[in-house]
Amino acid sequence: MIDAYEDPGTPDTRGGWRFLWWLVRCQSGRSAAGALLGSTWMVLLAAQPYLMARAVDDGLLPGRLGVLAGWTGVMLVVGSLNAWVSILRHRVMTRVRMDANFRTVKVVVGHVVRLGAALPRRAGAGEVVTIGVGDVQTLAQALTVVGPGVGSIVVYGVVAGLLLAVSAPLAAVVLLGVPVIALLTGPPALRLQGAETEYRELQGVLTARIGDLAGGLRVLNGLGGKGLFADAFRRDSGRLREQGYRVGAVASWVQALGVGLPTLFLAVVTWLAARLTARGAMSVGELVSVYGYVAVLVGPVAFFVRMAYDLNRGVVAARRAVRLLRLEPEPDTGTLPAPAGPAELHDPVSGVRVAPGRLTALAAARPAEAAAVVDRLGRYGPTDATWGGVRLDAVPLRDVRRRVLVADNEADLFAGPLREVLAAAHPADEAALRRAVYAAAAEDVVRGLPDGLDSAVAGQGRSLSGGQRQRVRLARALLADPEVLLAVEPTSALDAHTEAAVADRLRAAREGRTTLVTTTSPLVLARADTVVFLADGKVVATGPHPCLLAEEPAYRALVARDDGTADMTDPTVAMGATDTTDATDFTSMTGATTPPAKEPRDDLR
Repeated sequence: MIDAYEDPGTPDTRGGWRFLWWLVRCQSGRSAAGALLGSTWMVLLAAQPYLMARAVDDGLLPGRLGVLAGWTGVMLVVGSLNAWVSILRHRVMTRVRMDANFRTVKVVVGHVVRLGAALPRRAGAGEVVTIGVGDVQTLAQALTVVGPGVGSIVVYGVVAGLLLAVSAPLAAVVLLGVPVIALLTGPPALRLQGAETEYRELQGVLTARIGDLAGGLRVLNGLGGKGLFADAFRRDSGRLREQGYRVGAVASWVQALGVGLPTLFLAVVTWLAARLTARGAMSVGELVSVYGYVAVLVGPVAFFVRMAYDLNRGVVAARRAVRLLRLEPEPDTGTLPAPAGPAELHDPVSGVRVAPGRLTALAAARPAEAAAVVDRLGRYGPTDATWGGVRLDAVPLRDVRRRVLVADNEADLFAGPLREVLAAAHPADEAALRRAVYAAAAEDVVRGLPDGLDSAVAGQGRSLSGGQRQRVRLARALLADPEVLLAVEPTSALDAHTEAAVADRLRAAREGRTTLVTTTSPLVLARADTVVFLADGKVVATGPHPCLLAEEPAYRALVARDDGTADMTDPTVAMGATDTTDATDFTSMTGATTPPAKEPRDDLR
């Protein structure tokens, strides 16, 4: 079975059927073993009626008890052997399904990682979740055809040959019966495929809506929009339920035909065999064997119907996986070298310039405009931005990602110990962790958890408050210590006291490093080296915060909520502070002695 660190291979994404065949080829040895064991198991099942016919004709009817006992012993040995073969077949086929499941999950997860920032623009979260949770199991179940499916075909041919030796008319009935059953069950199976496809689409929509509700329930409560989303969810849920009823109706017909038609088939063949026996064309033993042969065939015939059902569902699931796997990452055609050292970032669309080694604040009336600038400067989407005079999209993406970090205030937080959440893929020592936590003013977050940094955090940080999540995200970004940090609204959910502490500590932690912060908070703007004021997506003014307050009425209205009565000569107004207390006074927050800016507390356990 595929190892967690093994290369899953390159999937065949030309279609659902080809993807399923690729899963079979990836484990060709195990698939062949499953087919062999499945065929042996069913052939040994078909051997029992033949042995029983010999026991009746050669031992029971003539009264030869020794012969009867001999054939009975052979039946016991064959049955025991077949039980062992059945166990092996089941174990092998379980491994086949598990390998297909895990391999598909690994391929999908790997591709999602490669898509990176392009994923949200190409596929919804609900679709990815539906593929990872439900579709992989469905398509793995379809691989059952490898074992029992091949065995059913083999035993069908074997039984037809045995019946041909007994009676040609019976053999003809058996050979013609299965195609007739396939013709009868084909249309419902195809209809099921269409209904199942629509059901999966609606399921993806509903899953995405559930994720939206779970992530934004607190905001919806505050805005009074919970009822609107509840109504939308109720409508989507109702459509999914109705489609589920349609899928169930078609599936019930397929399953009913899968049980009823083989039973009817058994009755017809048994009736014909009984008439032949009554006319003396067959012996009693042969009648018993014919009944046994047909009873054995009920399983394969029923499995043919079930196989069609599973394959149709599996193809639907495989097509969804293939559709995701066909999505291509953003093209990376960069060949030019990145700047050798710190360099200016420039966005010609807006006119924003980020000077190297300085803390720049970007203030915009519309947060989306500021976020768009950050996306262009961080190369998340099409961009004309330059880095040290070199077009950003002309630099290899791996070089950009290694040196430029975009820290979004809604970035995902994965479940796990807080220590791992902060460190992400870059293991960090205890001192670095404490410095990052201190710089983000997140000491109280760590102290409030039962096991400190080793405490488990729920996915998306749902076990934390909004402000705590924001500080954890900032601490994670600071721990990465990138050459260029582009932070989107890193303090929007914080109270003024904590925000002032974060602003001071962020400046100290990023001393000499290039940092851009989008914000309209006076507490953060006052501590920036340069403030860039953006209006309608264009730079209106650039300069220190006090100068912009004094010279730009629109800027003053945005960040100070000026009513025309503020005294701009008052330093507390110019700073935008609501409290003259030194925000960096660590004693006022924790009751402890203020440590140096880069030497956080040692009690963050």
